[in-house]
Amino acid sequence: MRIGFGYDAHPLKKGKTLILGGVKIDYEKGLEGHSDADVVIHAVIDSLLGASGQGDIGMFFPDNELEWKGISSLTLLDHIVKLIERKQYKINNIDITVVLENPKLIPYYPDMKRNIASVLRIDENNINIKATTNEGMGYIGKGEGIVAFCVALLE
Repeated sequence: MRIGFGYDAHPLKKGKTLILGGVKIDYEKGLEGHSDADVVIHAVIDSLLGASGQGDIGMFFPDNELEWKGISSLTLLDHIVKLIERKQYKINNIDITVVLENPKLIPYYPDMKRNIASVLRIDENNINIKATTNEGMGYIGKGEGIVAFCVALLE
């Protein structure tokens, strides 16, 4: 058994589309980044890479390469799952925490879980997603960004 931890943060900006867990979220701001800036999927990727001892997301998808500009993070996750499979690991479960003030994510959890489970090729029941606020503190509390954390267990 191997455990990995992932973290990602991106700033929010008006005029951008908010995508979390591969789901378009109805909100007035979106995350800014080189790809679609999906902090949830980026945290999942880093947790899987950590558990399998393969570095971090920036090693595989540098933010200065045009190939990854605007790409869906689910596509990036699929690349990483193939690496995990080549090392003969099985993804057991993942646990995700998203930290943001708004919007509320509960209505989006089922679609997020479905998207992630599909790419990871695991049962949706092996994925947990939860969200919390930063109680108005710091850049997250001021609505300037979103953070995601993820823990993954590989066998």
